[in-house]
Amino acid sequence: MGYQVKYKVWVEADGASFLGSGRIKLLKAVDELGSLNKAAKLLNISYKKAWDLIKSVNDAGQESMTTTTIGGSAGGGMRLTPYAKKMITQFENLHNHTSDFIKHQRIES
Repeated sequence: MGYQVKYKVWVEADGASFLGSGRIKLLKAVDELGSLNKAAKLLNISYKKAWDLIKSVNDAGQESMTTTTIGGSAGGGMRLTPYAKKMITQFENLHNHTSDFIKHQRIES
């Protein structure tokens, strides 16, 4: 029997979840699609859940992670701030370094 080390990486701010893999996926989908509604559909989550996740990262961050525009003839949308892009890069770097470290760990009986 072989053992495998598993892990999850997330970042907390003042004891509350700030960033994790799911929130990163949502932020990246918003960045790609320019819309929270489209991002929620792509990730197969409700708009309400997506909105709650975006609100939580905006509330927990030192700066806002997103900006929104209201409808109109061109339609509304959501964009990431430079701060959000910086946080995504830092989280992905942390996740990649952790993954590389974990790959080399062995548990033997």
